[in-house]
Amino acid sequence: MRALLLVLLFFLAGAVLPAPATAPMLATSYRHGVAVPEFLVSEKLDGVRGRWDGQRLWTRGGAPVTTPPGFTRGWPGEPMEGELWLGRGRFDEVGAIVRRLDADPRAWRGVRFMVFDLPAHPGPFTGRVVRMRRLVAAAGSPTLAMIPQRHFRSATELDAELARVVAAGGEGLVLHRGAALYRAGRSADLLKYKPYQDAEAQVVAHLPGQGKYAGRMGAVQVRTADGRQFRIGSGFTDAQRGDPPPVGTWLTYRYNGLTSTGLPRFARFVRVRDELPPPDPLR
Repeated sequence: MRALLLVLLFFLAGAVLPAPATAPMLATSYRHGVAVPEFLVSEKLDGVRGRWDGQRLWTRGGAPVTTPPGFTRGWPGEPMEGELWLGRGRFDEVGAIVRRLDADPRAWRGVRFMVFDLPAHPGPFTGRVVRMRRLVAAAGSPTLAMIPQRHFRSATELDAELARVVAAGGEGLVLHRGAALYRAGRSADLLKYKPYQDAEAQVVAHLPGQGKYAGRMGAVQVRTADGRQFRIGSGFTDAQRGDPPPVGTWLTYRYNGLTSTGLPRFARFVRVRDELPPPDPLR
């Protein structure tokens, strides 16, 4: 009897708890020498990455997203990955909107879910692109769109597209091998191409400022997940220097390569991370 009760309790718990998030496919950095014609290329949007499971919207880390009534009306019943996006340079705005629990319809006006993949589709990326176009067209939803995918014939054409996107305020490009299946974890079939690199680190101390920053934070001491420590002193606004990210906060920083000692070169603050990317799942 006791065993039967335990089984029943386990079943009931499973019935009310959400299913675990599907492990995402994660990008590696673009390197020159890649066979560019084998890839489809899209703009890397600076939004909040989300996952639609066919019924509900989740962040990449598995937190539910509260949307206004009707926001997902008409969306397809199969899983989609995309970016909740307001426009270039508006990450902080859309991040604040997604974190809110009241889902104010006025705040969500203009937010769209920009689809870039179908994690449950069994076919290659070229096939998933065709399917995405059909799903979005059939939905006819003003809140659902697809990130355009394009082919480029050479690295020269790709570099010209990167320059155009960055000049217009974009972050960079994403390259997805056309023949690749969807697989969880870091993949050489999915590449990000940006004029800089970015990563996450945790604030461990505030360092006092000098000169015009006297009496305020001059830099933060941070530690990466693998234990490296360094300072970040640029990229902060005056308001952020007066009220710096608390110790323990994770933040995103940009840098340009590594020094001879393996530390990020020209590290600069970008934003506070409200949700860390998930750890790389086993392939």
